[in-house]
Amino acid sequence: MNNRFAIILVALILGFGGILWFNKKKTENSSGKSNNAQLSQHTLGAGNKKVTLIEYGDFQCPACAQYFPLIKQIEEKYGDDITFQFRNFPLIQIHNNAMAAHRAAEAAANQNKFFEMHDALYGQQKSWADASNPTPIFESFAGQLGLNLEQYKTDVASAKTNDIINADIAEGKKIGANSTPTFVLDGKKIDNPNDLADFSKLIDEAIAAKKPTP
Repeated sequence: MNNRFAIILVALILGFGGILWFNKKKTENSSGKSNNAQLSQHTLGAGNKKVTLIEYGDFQCPACAQYFPLIKQIEEKYGDDITFQFRNFPLIQIHNNAMAAHRAAEAAANQNKFFEMHDALYGQQKSWADASNPTPIFESFAGQLGLNLEQYKTDVASAKTNDIINADIAEGKKIGANSTPTFVLDGKKIDNPNDLADFSKLIDEAIAAKKPTP
């Protein structure tokens, strides 16, 4: 009788533990922490010189908005010589509308309009940053960009969109990002340049390092 009771007790404990493990996995998946989450792949420029500049940015970050025109100058100056890549790094603890903005950009990406939404979010940041509900503003951006609004709304709310953003955040933390913007040049985190000349100096050095030694 005692052995039977012990077996039943062990079975109950194992079963309870299994339920807890399942619920933990379910919670992780529902919060966007998918084992199959992919990093975003938003790039400009062919990278003919084999140099890549990555920005980990937050669409609600005022400093990122200030860097936005400088990044445009970099893109214009270097064109296809380098690859510029943007990755999501919303600082949700201090920017209430950041995650919604990044969802909007990822939804636009599904209709091949990521950088168009990227530009609208930074260029018109003041119009939505302090809004109690920025959703209608983002939908108006989507409309102006000619997006299919029904698909856009579906993609904004999808778990896949959340997974991509969370994957970017995790990758950013791996390279030491803890503020925005954070720039990574050819795999190395750099101190934020102050102007086009400082940025160009770093990029030119990276390009020169790719050239074979005579």
